[in-house]
Order: sequence, then C-alpha cells, then structure tokens
Amino acid sequence: MSTPRATDPTAVPSWTVGDVVVHRIDEVLLPPATGPWLLPDATPDVVTGQDWLRPHFADDEGTLRLDSHSFAFILGGLRILVDTGIGNGKERANPAWHDLHTDYLQRLTAAGFAPDTIDLVLLTHLHADHVGWNTQEVNGEWVPTFPDARYLTSRTEREFWAGYDMEEARRQMFRDSVIPVEQAGLLDLVDVPAEGLDVAPGLRLLPTPGHTPGHVALELTSRGRTALITGDCIHHPVQLAHPAIGACVDIDPEQSEASRRDLLGTVADTDTLVLGTHFAPPTAGRVITHEDAYRLSPVPADSH
Repeated sequence: MSTPRATDPTAVPSWTVGDVVVHRIDEVLLPPATGPWLLPDATPDVVTGQDWLRPHFADDEGTLRLDSHSFAFILGGLRILVDTGIGNGKERANPAWHDLHTDYLQRLTAAGFAPDTIDLVLLTHLHADHVGWNTQEVNGEWVPTFPDARYLTSRTEREFWAGYDMEEARRQMFRDSVIPVEQAGLLDLVDVPAEGLDVAPGLRLLPTPGHTPGHVALELTSRGRTALITGDCIHHPVQLAHPAIGACVDIDPEQSEASRRDLLGTVADTDTLVLGTHFAPPTAGRVITHEDAYRLSPVPADSH
C-alpha cells in the first residue's frame, strides 16, 4: 500500500524559474510494485546498468522509485495547479490508490495555495492518478475541490474517453472525479495544435500524445528561464536512458515513444528544468546527452 508522507508538511520543496516559484505538493510515495507493473521493460538489469539512477530514482536492487505529487505556482497573478493526484476516499481497482487518506490538501494550503484560492487547474490527461483531487466528498457527494478554478484539459483527451468502451473502474473514476467538475460548469476543453497552445503568458501546453491521445506536457517560461512539467510522457528517469521503454497503460506505445524522444531531444543539453510528475525526490533536473541517449542531472529543491 502507498503510505502518506511522514515529513513535515510545512516544508514545501520548490524550484525557482525566473520570477516563478514552482512548489511540489506531495501526496504519496508509490509502492515498490509500481515500477515492474507500470514499466515492465525496466527490469532490474536495465535499471542497475545506469549508475546515475541511484540512490534517488532506484535502489541497489534495481527497484524503481516513483511518486505522486502535483505542482503549484503563481504566474501573472494566476494561481495554478498542475494535475491533482489520486485523491482521498476514492474507490479504485489499484490497491495503491484505493481509499487513500493523505494530508494533500493541508500540504497544498501550507504552500500558500488553499483550495478556494486556485484559479486554474491544468490536467495533463484524464487518468485516475492525475484527476483525483479534482473533487472531494462533502455530505456523501463528490464536489469540486477548487470551486473558483477553471479546470482545463485537451479536447482530444476528453472526446477520446467519451467514445471509449470503459471498464467499470474507469467509469467510476469519471463519475467521481471528472463528471462532477463538468456538471459544475468548470471544465474547459482546448484544442492543442502541434506547435503548442499558450494558455497564459509564459504558460504553454505541448502536445505529447501516446500515453493517451490528448496528453499534454507543460512549458513554463519566466525571464528567459524555462521549466517543463512532463506529465506521463515520461514516468521515470530510466526512460531517459531507454526512451523505448513505455508504460503498460500507454494507449499508443509507438506514439508515446515518439513523443518522449521528441521532448527529450528538445530539452537535452539546455538549461530547461525538467520536473517529473512521477519522479521521486529530487524530482527535477536537466537532461544531458549520455552514451547513446540521455541522463538526468538532478537539481535539488529548496524548502520554503
């Protein structure tokens, strides 16, 4: 089972990008079984072959470390949250996600982002571990956690799932975490062209399809500095060394690999700070050409 963070909730890891401070809002460390299930080709031999993954991103036996968290920041006066994790009290088929009770909202508030102050929630895609805190249970009903925010995702993403023959577990996720936001009139769907879509000055959605058809990554720029939030285009730094390694839940594995290679090629050997949506601490780093692929050079967080 996943376990809530044991660290001080007032210590919020963050990174500075120009004038913007990006906060990591921790939810849970994911259990060791997550790696072999999610990235089955990242075998212990493959993982231990990359010394740079230890100690932060893998252990000595080649077990991957993965994390669930969100990112929050203020840009141009907008208070923005990127992805909303797994959520509390949700009925989920994955035991690591089922009926969690974490202090995520307390952490979000401690970072200075109380739920009723959020202006914009950006959803990289509509998977259970990215939309869970879209809602919370109040008097037996699922209601939007961020009542004054606009929730934004790709139109391609929402329309794909609308036409998808969902299994019951996925239908349940939409019932408790997506449809209540739609019924409240808070979900905005946007068309994301190949060159990306500026949703605010300094904030661009980048199409990175494959994991899901409408998946987007997020590019943040301020005062000449750039950060990239990966979403699930990249789940774990081992995929920098082996971009062909995909997730078992990728809708289109070939397209997912192509998106990952394109993204890595764009940021490699630049000053772009890459923030991994599932990367274990230190979570962020710069992509550096390494052997015939890449590696991550970690950038530790500050705590505020």
